[in-house]
Amino acid sequence: MSNLYQNAEFECTSTEGCDAIELLLTPKNRDLGGFSVRRLLPTARRKMVGPWIFFDHMGPAHFEAGTGINVRPHPHIGIATVTYLFQGEILHRDSLGSLQAIQPGDINLMVAGRGITHSERERPEVTGADHDLDGLQLWLALPAEFEEIEPEFHHYPASTVPSLNVEGVPVRVMMGSAYGRTSPVRVFAATLYIEAWLQPGQRLQLPDAEERALYVASGRLQAKGTEIPEHAMAILSPQENVIVEALDETRLALIGGEPFNRRYIDWNFVSSRKERIQQARDDWKEGRFAKVAGDEEEYIPLPE
Repeated sequence: MSNLYQNAEFECTSTEGCDAIELLLTPKNRDLGGFSVRRLLPTARRKMVGPWIFFDHMGPAHFEAGTGINVRPHPHIGIATVTYLFQGEILHRDSLGSLQAIQPGDINLMVAGRGITHSERERPEVTGADHDLDGLQLWLALPAEFEEIEPEFHHYPASTVPSLNVEGVPVRVMMGSAYGRTSPVRVFAATLYIEAWLQPGQRLQLPDAEERALYVASGRLQAKGTEIPEHAMAILSPQENVIVEALDETRLALIGGEPFNRRYIDWNFVSSRKERIQQARDDWKEGRFAKVAGDEEEYIPLPE
């Protein structure tokens, strides 16, 4: 998904939490033309969590027939995008020639590296009827030695993502390793991403990582007496063996990994070097990025 604003930061309300929670971020909804987005990263109080530099929850949204997601071709550098849907479908195209429908449970990993262009639309069969969409769009900053690699595209069907039961709680290990399972999704640094579904009263001990953030996609949790409401993100302390308890039926996402040095972000461009950002802006403005195969006519102009 394109960041539609040059400044990637959305406004969040932040509060201090218990000793297990360093910061609690509560986002404000932003309307992106027919559906709302909650952005948790980056914010003024927290730019990154491990390698994760961007975290959007898009939806839940309901579209009438004839409407839906229609994101024109746009560029990225210096990141890997991760798209994951709870509900609905998005049709991915890119300048490598990839054409892939993303469905619930799948993981789409697009490695931008030195530069890639992609679009996110919907198949006519989807747009032609009333439909819903709900999912997460995340960006991973690439380590400096991988920032300029050749772009790649990887699609992992839902059946390939490890699923297990942790003391009665269904868990999926989306990226990295947790609970003795390792995801096949490619990573470039120590990276963690899991999701879990808890019934009221169920508890889950979270896997450890150098940096972690817990997002409540639906429901409510508590950690050591501090409530984490729906659509809030708790930036966790390095404390080990943190246990959360569901106050309602809850779907959570936990992200984390190794700390990164500062990254600059401007529109859809991320780099450890400011001058590389400017180069990418000039390249897009002058039409030097490759076009999306099968979607060559339209594009999103560079925000000025």
